[in-house]
Amino acid sequence: MRAETGRSLRATTFAFLDTETTGLAPGRGARVCEIAILAVCNGKVKESFASLVNPGCPIDPGAQRIHGITDAMVADSPCFAELAAAVERMLSGAVVVCHNAPFDLSFLDSEFRRADRPLPALEVVDTLRLARRHFGFPSNRLGAIADAYGIEPEGWHRANADVAILRRVFERLLAELELRKGVRTVEGLLEL
Repeated sequence: MRAETGRSLRATTFAFLDTETTGLAPGRGARVCEIAILAVCNGKVKESFASLVNPGCPIDPGAQRIHGITDAMVADSPCFAELAAAVERMLSGAVVVCHNAPFDLSFLDSEFRRADRPLPALEVVDTLRLARRHFGFPSNRLGAIADAYGIEPEGWHRANADVAILRRVFERLLAELELRKGVRTVEGLLEL
């Protein structure tokens, strides 16, 4: 096997991102109602950010049943435009990790556009895609993968709890990919 060249996984900041939303599709008017980011480098938490977000619209009852966030809970929260600079700062220069990245990033893109800001260019690792391509879990839901690894949830379907679980799942997936596929660099990981 040839030696990989590129950025060391250990020296790279990974920004674990999760959003909770008012519905399933930003194209149909759904908005972010909670966001969390956990920045980690070499196994150590550098920074964390979590906030409820006033979406400026009602939360769909179906979405509310999943995450438990009510209209009353977000009524006095900042709108996304007030949080955009902090979100951008935390994501800039990091490799963003999501479970089902197209979902979270479509909402993030929509919110940045509403705030008259472009979504910054991001390098993204999607743990859902990694699980589907390189592992044989019975289900590729984040909770099912966490269960397969014996990771106890600290709460589900709230952004801050989900990024903590996502981080632990990613670390396990990455350890296996390092052993099985020799992945040692960000570039090697992104190729997968």
